[in-house]
Amino acid sequence: MTRSSDLDWILLLDGVASPEHLETAHAIAKTLASEKAPGREGTFGTVVSSHDLINHIGGQEDTNANTTRRILLLLESVVIGNSDAYDRVIKNILKRYLNEDYGLRGGYKQHQVPRFLLNDITRYWRMMAVDFAYKQRARNNAGFALRNIKLRLSRKLIYLAGLIACFQCHLGLGETELRRAIEEDDTFLTPVFIERLRGQLALPPLELLAKTVLDFPQLNTSSKKIFDAYEKFLELLHSDLEVYPGCTRRMHLDQLNIDDLRQDDTFQYGRLISYEFQEGIKEIFLDSANTLGELTLEYGIF
Repeated sequence: MTRSSDLDWILLLDGVASPEHLETAHAIAKTLASEKAPGREGTFGTVVSSHDLINHIGGQEDTNANTTRRILLLLESVVIGNSDAYDRVIKNILKRYLNEDYGLRGGYKQHQVPRFLLNDITRYWRMMAVDFAYKQRARNNAGFALRNIKLRLSRKLIYLAGLIACFQCHLGLGETELRRAIEEDDTFLTPVFIERLRGQLALPPLELLAKTVLDFPQLNTSSKKIFDAYEKFLELLHSDLEVYPGCTRRMHLDQLNIDDLRQDDTFQYGRLISYEFQEGIKEIFLDSANTLGELTLEYGIF
């Protein structure tokens, strides 16, 4: 997050609705009026019921907005104030994913990876990529350069964090638990996985990635590529360095005409950063010689 980031928020309801809830949402919006408002699609900055987040996973009622709210609630959210409703909703969303993952519960898998949850996170990543093209057309290419760089880095990081959180269900099992899951009865794993996932997902995506790769010191060189590139990306968006008077590099990217991309040094620098980021990811997560790569090739591709 930088000083120019959108402030995306929702008023999360887990219970009986009342007319006062909308008034509360208006009061929140008024309080936060000095911050950068949520995106124009209306996904955030509003009241959201837990019913849709928990019960509409897949199918026609699982709209883009509902999927976005659910996945980002798991991967990127922070609660403000009393956390009771927040904790209940996250726990019940995870319960949906795990209770209906019969391959996981039936002990049929060599690796204990929650595929229902992982597939929904993967679907969200692909949806972001498709929506990028939709917004390009709907906005007549306005803001293309900035959104493109963010898709290559921060959006991809969200997906990566989701993969890792799912993989941590398997990586975090002790030998006794794993043997019991495979050979006996793994229904006991649902509450274990819920608590483990909640702990992993409570971390910011970048911290979750760091925490995971630290367990694989043989991957340090590739990990360094990822974090060095991401640091350059954050500096690019946060820097006060001006491309020309009164215009920072982030502002320049947001205003850049799509016809000028090939000749623009700032955009080309952002692309170079994204290539370094991608190279580090490929070396770790598409290499069957390490556990993270093995799990990605087994569960994250097909």
